[in-house]
Amino acid sequence: MWLQTEIRLAPRTRGFHLITEEVLEQIPELNTVRCGVLHVFIQHTSASLTINENADPTVRQDLESHFNEFVPERAPYYRHDYEGDDDMPAHIKCSILGASVSIPITDGRPNLGTWQGIYLCEHRNHGGARRLVVTLNGTSD
Repeated sequence: MWLQTEIRLAPRTRGFHLITEEVLEQIPELNTVRCGVLHVFIQHTSASLTINENADPTVRQDLESHFNEFVPERAPYYRHDYEGDDDMPAHIKCSILGASVSIPITDGRPNLGTWQGIYLCEHRNHGGARRLVVTLNGTSD
């Protein structure tokens, strides 16, 4: 079985946001997959996806703080700065974290670790709505 659909996420503030349930709710076919892979791809260059801690929100806060130190705004060597101080750092953060995640599916559920969840990493102050392309492949009932 193959399925591909687009998911639109509401605009979020800058930061790391847990979106696992929001994504899974929009793929009802997932529960028919016994063994497969869910691939989630973000169609943007200033936001990214990753998998990390799903329980303690301080992890998301610490990641945002770290990335802001690691990739600062207004670096004197940035040339791409006409869309705002947060634009070039957002592109760099996206390249570091990546535009997609792949998750194994087992018996109709994502086979994530106990403390894992999907993050939308919004790197712009006002990034707007984000589009995800979700591709599901696997064997079904």
